[in-house]
Amino acid sequence: MPSPSPSAFSTLPLAAATLANLQRLGYTEMTAIQAAALPPALLGKDLIAQAKTGSGKTAAFALTLLANLNPRRFAVQSLVLCPTRELADQVTAEVRRLAAAEDNIKVVTLTGGVPLRGQLATLEHGAHIVVGTPGRVLDHLDRGSLQLDALNTLVLDEADRMLDMGFVDDIAKVAKQCPPQRQTLLFSATYPEGIAQLAARFLREPVTVKVDAQHAGGVIEQRWYEVADRDRVDAVGRLLDHFRPATTLAFCNTRLRVREVAAWLQSRGIQALALHGDLEQRDRDQVLVRFANRSCSVLVATDVAARGLDIASLACVLNVDVTPDPEVHIHRIGRTGRAGESGLALNLASMDEMGAVGRIEQLQGQESVWHPLGELTPADGGPLVPPMTTLHLQGGRKEKIRPGDVLGALTKDLGYTREQVGKIDVNEFSTYVAVERSIAQQVAARLNAGKVKGKSVKVRVLDDAVD
Repeated sequence: MPSPSPSAFSTLPLAAATLANLQRLGYTEMTAIQAAALPPALLGKDLIAQAKTGSGKTAAFALTLLANLNPRRFAVQSLVLCPTRELADQVTAEVRRLAAAEDNIKVVTLTGGVPLRGQLATLEHGAHIVVGTPGRVLDHLDRGSLQLDALNTLVLDEADRMLDMGFVDDIAKVAKQCPPQRQTLLFSATYPEGIAQLAARFLREPVTVKVDAQHAGGVIEQRWYEVADRDRVDAVGRLLDHFRPATTLAFCNTRLRVREVAAWLQSRGIQALALHGDLEQRDRDQVLVRFANRSCSVLVATDVAARGLDIASLACVLNVDVTPDPEVHIHRIGRTGRAGESGLALNLASMDEMGAVGRIEQLQGQESVWHPLGELTPADGGPLVPPMTTLHLQGGRKEKIRPGDVLGALTKDLGYTREQVGKIDVNEFSTYVAVERSIAQQVAARLNAGKVKGKSVKVRVLDDAVD
């Protein structure tokens, strides 16, 4: 029998049930960050790991905290701190999938934008693993609704963004309430000076692992265009008209620019949405759902707002502004061209930004490929139109609605095909369902007149721009 490859999960000291579950999930070979981080982490070492979103880092720390867990001890044994609610939700989902090998492991999410009442009730029933944002976790610690005296693993996920968002003091207060003998794992996409200071405060003799920020050659095609600052927004439209990507994530350095670009695209008939720090949580949820379910062609965002956003099959990243931090540039463009697919990264740069371009070239170890704006020609077909439209249903998990109930109402009751229905997202109080654009109004009217799970529902079409 051939021996397993050095990057096989079976080479790790994991329980047989965990290995069988990994196999079932299709996890056979470790990603680069998993292969570097898991051996020292499973030995109980503190860890500083540098890896971008989408590199498999969540599984690296989730498998560690699950290995440290005693399911029979009903107390919080692991805490994962994340910068945003969206990332916390993603981490929770991944931890639950990986924990499926063990019976009854309770994972609880504690984030802002959700009523405290429900979280307090959930915590009263006990939890093994808590995933949350620093502010809300601290709130529960202050109220006494969260106890960390049984904690053995603390994870700081996307620590650089938590620094950017001003969470250092909150992290310090949380860490102070964790047992000193715990294991601490710090994950960060970039390595600014503040990370070293954070690590010195909260980690003990950490092992540092870094996965090269480079992307596989040829997977992402990068094109650079020089622009005068006054022509920048117009150039965004010209790039979209020429390349016509199905989904585009457009990065800007400021909230003001995000609003300006989104409004200009909307005025041109393009389904564009803005994502920035001033949005209410409800509006933010709607924006993210609509982009992920292909109801929106262009999402215009700042780096901090887009953190934790993980969209499968993103066709294009468009850098409206050049980021002054070259590692952030690598992080931005790494959101396209994933899982072996090809991706497109389009970059606009003015003369004032050439210094930043030079730093990016240095980090990537290659010169930028420049193209003239004059070679762009609009394709036929009018404004970019996404294939789907989102319907918003009042009622969610609180009303015991599940994705299967909505799908059943649309296919069995109303006679639509499975292909006409896209992603279904059920939140605490709301449900979002993507349907083919051409039938959206009709579906909304028929659902309003009908029932979901035997109950009448209020449904509206989300086609307004959220800004």
